[in-house]
Amino acid sequence: MEKKRILFFTNGLYGGGAETIQQTILNNLDANKYDIVLYSVNRCKINELYPGTIRYRYIFDQTDSTNFLYKTYIKIVNKLKLITFNKCSSKLFYKLFVRGNYDSEIAFIEGYATKIVSGSTNKKSKKIAWVHIDLESNHWTKKVYRNDKQEETAYMQFDSVLCVSNNVKDAMKSLFPLIENKLRVCYNPIDENKIKRLSNEKVDEDTRQLNKEIKLISIGRLVSQKGYDRLFPLIKVLKDEGYSVSLRIIGQGKDEYLLERYVRDNELQDVISLLGYKSNPYPYLKESDLFVCSSRSEGYSTVITEALVLGVPVLSTKCSGVGELLGNGEFGYIVENTDEALLEGLRNMISDKKLLEHFREKSVERGAYFKLSNLMKNVEDLI
Repeated sequence: MEKKRILFFTNGLYGGGAETIQQTILNNLDANKYDIVLYSVNRCKINELYPGTIRYRYIFDQTDSTNFLYKTYIKIVNKLKLITFNKCSSKLFYKLFVRGNYDSEIAFIEGYATKIVSGSTNKKSKKIAWVHIDLESNHWTKKVYRNDKQEETAYMQFDSVLCVSNNVKDAMKSLFPLIENKLRVCYNPIDENKIKRLSNEKVDEDTRQLNKEIKLISIGRLVSQKGYDRLFPLIKVLKDEGYSVSLRIIGQGKDEYLLERYVRDNELQDVISLLGYKSNPYPYLKESDLFVCSSRSEGYSTVITEALVLGVPVLSTKCSGVGELLGNGEFGYIVENTDEALLEGLRNMISDKKLLEHFREKSVERGAYFKLSNLMKNVEDLI
């Protein structure tokens, strides 16, 4: 049987929940059935997190070369590509910079990847766009398009627009009413067996916080959306109130310097640790007493599902997808999306051992729901 040729197009390869899901999908698509080409907007060093059977390409190059002429050449080429992206049609950009002929073309994340794939000139390919975030509450893709109408027109070029939760679907329907009949909900697949196996690996870490009674953890990009700028002051309040609590953050992002400065200025080094990016965050997650999602907005929190799989209790602000994941509060503690509600939720969870144990048991129960085989079948059916 001839292999199906699949194009996956993404903004980047690492760093967030969408990228983790992308890795899971690509590692679990049968290489005997699919010939996969993975494109990213910016060049990345592809590593063992991705299967060796895929072919990797990129649009914008990067170089570590010390050769001045070569670096200048790369900069000029990238500038010309960016001008083409911003000023010309998506069809022209696709025609100039995307190689290959495909049976299915998947824009795996909103924004740049979606705009590029929307310009595909292949009339026979099945085109799928993936949306991982509630664009109504965090419309970051505005910077990619001239206006909302241009973005809606881009989505009109796809056969299906997959939303990672019902909340994300409702937001897309509200923003872009013309694509309502294209919207589908497709929950993110996670490899529960791999997560459990990796969680048993030994890791080297800063142990200053490990003597604290309650160990909190959060995993995500260091950006305003994730709410760490409001979580850190709440941890300071808890410390000042005498709670024996620590917080570890795994992730990287543009707010890293500001967050590190807050920790230094408020002498919280013995309470808060910014551990940076970890290719394997699961041992840290497994040994924690509580996972905290302080996000201002989400689409479908992959790391919440990972916490559930590992039996770690979850406290989350109310944002898109969280209610679906946590059974509207049955399987995790959900608070209103305000600083005051988050602080009160933290106090309740860390001061009530019975409540913490209750949600540990519910986390284990809910974790069994996320079976990779069931969710991957949905993905294959769509492709």
